[in-house]
Amino acid sequence: MSSNITTRSATVADLTAILKLHAEVFGPGRFTRTAYRVREGTPDISPFCRVAVHGDRVIAALRMTRIKVGGEGRALLLGPLAVDPEFKGQGYGRQLVAEVLDAARAAGVALVVLVGDEPYYGRLGFTRVPVGQIMLPGPVDPMRLLAAELVPGALASTSGLIRADRA
Repeated sequence: MSSNITTRSATVADLTAILKLHAEVFGPGRFTRTAYRVREGTPDISPFCRVAVHGDRVIAALRMTRIKVGGEGRALLLGPLAVDPEFKGQGYGRQLVAEVLDAARAAGVALVVLVGDEPYYGRLGFTRVPVGQIMLPGPVDPMRLLAAELVPGALASTSGLIRADRA
């Protein structure tokens, strides 16, 4: 990782660059994914969103959305995580996730959920959610539904449908 790149909380001023990065990395099909539908109507920037910047250029961005699972709060939905192709594979995505998990743990968040690849996110503390325990309001490959416990026992005691926490 380059010393010219810093990580920090995302701000509203970063939003245009973040959305441009999402378009480049994920394309137009991103809006049809179930996780995007969960985030609809929520703030684009939460206190847990992070960016990696090179000068004034956003080269990686991580969005975090407050959610309720089965009506219970203290959970976050991780994603999307986008890294500029020029900087992919250099650890910036992993760094943003690690920073977010530390901040969320310190803030009393019990569980972080995502839809993603277990080989990548497993290295960061995520495990597969037992099939049928936690559901999203749309189609998702159950093998890609992962969670990281920030409070011991949080996954075992959490079940139900994921909804955005708009409180």
